[in-house]
Amino acid sequence: MCGIAGAISFSEDMRNDMKIYEKMQRAMIRRGPDQRGIVLTREAALIHTRLAVIDISGGRQPMSCAFGEKTYTLVYNGELYNTREIRRELEQEFEFETSSDTEVVLKSYIKWGKACVERFNGIFAFAVYDEAEHRVFLARDRIGVKPLFYYDAGDKLIFASELPVLMEHPDISHEIDETGVSELILMAPGRTPGCGVIRGVKEIMPGWRGFYSERGLKLEEYWRLRAYELNETFEQTAEHVRELLLDSIRRQLVSDVPVCTFLSGGLDSSLISSVAASEMKKQGKKLSTFSVDYHDNDKYFRKSHFQPNSDPEYIECMAEYLGTDHHWIVVDTPELIDALDEAVEARGLPGMADVDASMLLLCREIKKHGTVALSGECADEIFGGYPWYRDKDIRMTDGFPWAQSTSYRRSFLGDAYRNRIDADDYVYSAYRRTADDTLKLKTDSDLESRMREMTQLNFSWFMQNLLDRKDRMSMYSGLEVRVPFCDYRIAEYLYNVRWEYKDWQGQEKGLLREAMSDWLPEKVLRRKKSPYPKTHNPAFLEAVTSRLREIMDDKCSTLTELVSRQALERLLTHVDHVQWYGQLMNLPQTIAFFVQLDYWLRRFKIQLV
Repeated sequence: MCGIAGAISFSEDMRNDMKIYEKMQRAMIRRGPDQRGIVLTREAALIHTRLAVIDISGGRQPMSCAFGEKTYTLVYNGELYNTREIRRELEQEFEFETSSDTEVVLKSYIKWGKACVERFNGIFAFAVYDEAEHRVFLARDRIGVKPLFYYDAGDKLIFASELPVLMEHPDISHEIDETGVSELILMAPGRTPGCGVIRGVKEIMPGWRGFYSERGLKLEEYWRLRAYELNETFEQTAEHVRELLLDSIRRQLVSDVPVCTFLSGGLDSSLISSVAASEMKKQGKKLSTFSVDYHDNDKYFRKSHFQPNSDPEYIECMAEYLGTDHHWIVVDTPELIDALDEAVEARGLPGMADVDASMLLLCREIKKHGTVALSGECADEIFGGYPWYRDKDIRMTDGFPWAQSTSYRRSFLGDAYRNRIDADDYVYSAYRRTADDTLKLKTDSDLESRMREMTQLNFSWFMQNLLDRKDRMSMYSGLEVRVPFCDYRIAEYLYNVRWEYKDWQGQEKGLLREAMSDWLPEKVLRRKKSPYPKTHNPAFLEAVTSRLREIMDDKCSTLTELVSRQALERLLTHVDHVQWYGQLMNLPQTIAFFVQLDYWLRRFKIQLV
């Protein structure tokens, strides 16, 4: 895993701006602390920082290759999990100098051009500069695990793995307009697909690719969830799921550096840990597992519809069952508060408050023990595990199921924006575009049709936010996190499995539980879904309330130019208990979000236009 950035222009000499590119490189050094490189030509600047995982000595970047009379240069962030298969095919035509997947990506592009991405099974974002053709090819993995932002100035294209890196370039103004304000107040911590919040900044969407040349930027979709007829029995479906998941996990355990897993005690991370522990045992090794908890959470935890029980007893059950080398990371309120600012630095935007901050602290500790970790993200989106898939009333509600709070959010728009932004239309139109763009079969029942919409909505929105969080919080500490459930083969297949099978015997992810029943103890196998843990310590609410009050008393803060002071004052009275972003963000997290928003405005010197 790495950080990538660059710029290409056909009207100015890029070799004159070395200091700019060095600043961009320094801004992403946390993504790649092991090696760094810059290649400059008259037309292109290609910048890289490397986190060495495969072929530590041989995978340096930017990587160039001369083939025939052409020279190609690559900057690449990601991992290919079918490197061996592709390499065997390429070896009929190319000689290889390294064992890295980087060289496989570069030579795949040389051979197959833009179609190379259709052969890749992995997570990636990369750019290839073709000097002879005077163009750069850009691509992002099918599911969007790895990020790629860009700014198209017409006569110049600037790109980077992260927003803070992009904003180091002087051509990019740190401005937000009505669209940016709408994203921050009405959508955050999620983002509209392709939107970079900063004025003029966009993100290449998952499953998209394209070229930038003298004719401009031309992007196209190369993959999406597609509907097809699937006629299998439940037993055949379960066997298919088992084969796909085991293959995905085993492929993602390949590494030249230590590998560990996240372990929450829930179904998804427990399954990954179980398979990983089994594979490592074959090698005579013991798996290291990691969990996060909060100081005094056992004291203050209260059951809810969304979180019926806490994690520790299930984590201890799994660690003992697998015999792992288990590590507890216990976070106390003061360090959680301190990490709110760092989480903004990592994400490049205000995010999910303590949910982001605790993940950052957890990843920092994991990095002390390993460089690669496997995590259970995206199983709920793909297998239909969230409550809004299963609650008939919620799933039929016409709108984003995790964000039924537009009227509440609207109240936070500042005076300058309240009459300029139609909050209901902005949110509902975004929802409708995604729902209407969902691919279905004419033979789908009303239920199957809606479940496809629910999958597409979660895939394009909620899941992308969680992937953003995991990538930024982990890479901020130079930790590579792999997500086996994001294997596109699993997503494609499950999109076409009937809801009756996914919800087998009326239990969320019933299909997944049956398919993998041999891998878990019964207690964990049948555990009801529980979300990522938040702090329940009242000290956190007290601390973020105090900090937001200080911000509002600070005359230098621009927060109240963007956000209604009256709404913030009401928020500080603690009388409203509206979920800001599903079960992940309640009152304490909402207050902390505005603390993060203030820090973001100051840190990046954001101008309101």
